[in-house]
Amino acid sequence: MLEKDQIAAASRVLVQHWRDDTKLDALEGYLRPQTRAEGYAIQAALEAQSPGKLFGWKIAATSLSGQKHINVTGPLAGRIMSDTVIADGGTASMKGNAMRVGEPEFCFRMGRDLAPRAASFAVDEVLGAVDSFHPAIEIPDSRFVDFAGAGEAQLIADNACAHLFVLGAATPANWRGMDLVEERPQITLRGERYIGHGKNVLGDPRVALTWLANELRGLGITLRAGEVVTTGTCHPPLPIQAGDHFAVDFGVLGKVSVGFE
Repeated sequence: MLEKDQIAAASRVLVQHWRDDTKLDALEGYLRPQTRAEGYAIQAALEAQSPGKLFGWKIAATSLSGQKHINVTGPLAGRIMSDTVIADGGTASMKGNAMRVGEPEFCFRMGRDLAPRAASFAVDEVLGAVDSFHPAIEIPDSRFVDFAGAGEAQLIADNACAHLFVLGAATPANWRGMDLVEERPQITLRGERYIGHGKNVLGDPRVALTWLANELRGLGITLRAGEVVTTGTCHPPLPIQAGDHFAVDFGVLGKVSVGFE
């Protein structure tokens, strides 16, 4: 297991690359996490160095296309910091962004805490702790030049490729009574239309939300009231470039959009 000073040093390297808009091939061998637990320890140290506050959580690689994009076999949790959140309809900078993709996502805001415990959380229990549903867009990126070859431990340390996040308004619709698995958001980009699918998000966005709650439970972290959880892309990541406008229509569940410069 990495020692505390190694964890702190690894996080400083990643933060410096983030601030400088630069990339690295890999963390030095003596700082490189070998397990998910070591990756999460470095990620936690990133939070302490952020100029923002913890806004919520993201899940990377909840779809097969997302897993292939970063070459992992399952989901990864990451932190969304308040300084990375862009207003709905706002503009995102492309500076330093190597991944250059946008992802339409089902997002939930928690209404009460889910504290760590021995037993796993069930889907119904987690949904009962949710306050609202939001359409969202994630704009991921990595500090690693070869993010597809970095491996899950380093990608977790790299905050699960968290970069920028756009949160739409809370839906007034009765989302609890809907089959989110079969929801098909429409994405408009450069005059083309694409159709997402709720089943692409770990089979069900509500299952993905529950996965996140249990991942944090295993790490001894409380999922707190007010925090959001964005559950991963419902469509294969779509390439973006400066000048684009990325809009997602979730039907009765609402709309969300962002421009790029």
